[in-house]
Amino acid sequence: MAESRVHNQFKLTSEDYVRADVGKKVTLPCHLSSGTSAVAMTIRWFKETECIYLYKNGQVTERSDYEGRVSLITQELERGNVSLRLRDFRESDTGDYICQVIHGEQKEEAGAFLWVRGGKCSRTPVMFLNT
Repeated sequence: MAESRVHNQFKLTSEDYVRADVGKKVTLPCHLSSGTSAVAMTIRWFKETECIYLYKNGQVTERSDYEGRVSLITQELERGNVSLRLRDFRESDTGDYICQVIHGEQKEEAGAFLWVRGGKCSRTPVMFLNT
């Protein structure tokens, strides 16, 4: 019985920072170790403390202000890809995102910070020197 339990254990991996252009699509990467299938698992994505996406038993629930803009790559769940796709990226989408995967008694989390890629109006500080 112990062998079966060890086989079911998994870990999540993600990227610490993800940049996106306003109005574009962005993927928040998150993967289960060893390509473990996520089809039968519960997958939640949070922005800060709010659950914005829930996948459980093949059913999907989306938070209203993300409805139609967030999705998993369902054909990739079998290979352990639980990355979140976000369409029509808005500046208000900037923040910390957490992927949570639950299977039986095991719960793992991984996070990423999503922020706006610098464009024409980059917020890079400028220093002027008087000579």
